[in-house]
Amino acid sequence: MKFIDQIDIAGRKLLFRVDFNVPLDEGVITDENRMIAVLPTLRYALEQNAAIILCAHLGKPKGKAVSALSLAPVARRLGQMLGIDVPLAPDCIGPESRRMAAELKPGQAMMLENLRFYPEEIGRTEEERGDFGKQLASMADIYVNDAFGVAHRANASVVDAPRYAAMCCAGFLVKRELEYLDKILISPDRPYVCVSGGAKISTKIGILNNLLGKVNDIVIGGAMANTFLLALGHPVGKSLVETDLVPEALSIMAKAGTLGTTLHLPVDFLYAATHTATEAEGVCAATAIPDHSLVLDIGPETINNFVTVISKARTVVWNGPMGLFETPAFAEGSFAVCRAIAALDDATTIVGGGDTDAVVHMLGLPNEFSFISTGGGSFLQFLEGKDLPAIQALKECMKK
Repeated sequence: MKFIDQIDIAGRKLLFRVDFNVPLDEGVITDENRMIAVLPTLRYALEQNAAIILCAHLGKPKGKAVSALSLAPVARRLGQMLGIDVPLAPDCIGPESRRMAAELKPGQAMMLENLRFYPEEIGRTEEERGDFGKQLASMADIYVNDAFGVAHRANASVVDAPRYAAMCCAGFLVKRELEYLDKILISPDRPYVCVSGGAKISTKIGILNNLLGKVNDIVIGGAMANTFLLALGHPVGKSLVETDLVPEALSIMAKAGTLGTTLHLPVDFLYAATHTATEAEGVCAATAIPDHSLVLDIGPETINNFVTVISKARTVVWNGPMGLFETPAFAEGSFAVCRAIAALDDATTIVGGGDTDAVVHMLGLPNEFSFISTGGGSFLQFLEGKDLPAIQALKECMKK
């Protein structure tokens, strides 16, 4: 596959698939990070005198036009960021959108309306997606994917549009994502530590299995640690746990020992009677969680253990918080891990996932990390060692 700076785009029309699925509060964008991430690619294209047509989705309109999920606020804000007018087409396909695209001049930009107003965009089969991707591709000379956040989805705008485009490439955002993620899978500096948290082991099984033998240490926190503790025979009280995945947890622990990866589990927790508690009832050992309670954050001894492991790392990949960080009383575990990773000198530190990203921004530390991935599901799927549909589509496009 090629990237945008490897092909001649001067004077050409470019169809950009971007990830502008940003949070809105009464029409005001409350987090612009996904838009900011793609600005270097868009500015480069405009500097090369290309005309850019942007397509994206917003929310889950379920195949119907929903005024509250119009991309109008996004187009307006993007225009302010780029310093040019970015008109919004009334639709993402159809005669008016094609007319606007046809009249677009070099150095100009426009945005198509929400792709997911059409059920074809998210059709699971080629038949369900129909010619939606073909209609999108027909508006431009070149297709550019710079939406890593949807690279794991076989949507029409992700896999079909490049199939029908005369030429395809990826933008700088996708290039940077692949460079960092390839590095941690192919040639990481060591010691290499994976920090994994969040609610469910089910979403991380593929990653843990793929990284066994590749990383030196895996630090496991969050509710997903409960399944490992249960597998070891320890009661977990009323804590969130996936009992059906106990065999998987046992398998991972057994394979870790033979493949040279050390697993680090919590040794203590903060606990409370309900997940709505605003204060911890106390600290308990991981082997003595009270029957009436659930664990909501890692405890002080675990924090010290995890920070010690992280402090020796030369490469860290982190996905998933250590506890219910949205409640201040149960945020310190996630905050301590975040600070420890941010404090590393001469290390490659990569963050992926919305909740993990939220922790980093809550502490104002995004600039202290080597890279913050813009992809949640794409990030996880990449770490599982699976092919991403978007990347495969771009590679197939280059074979034409």
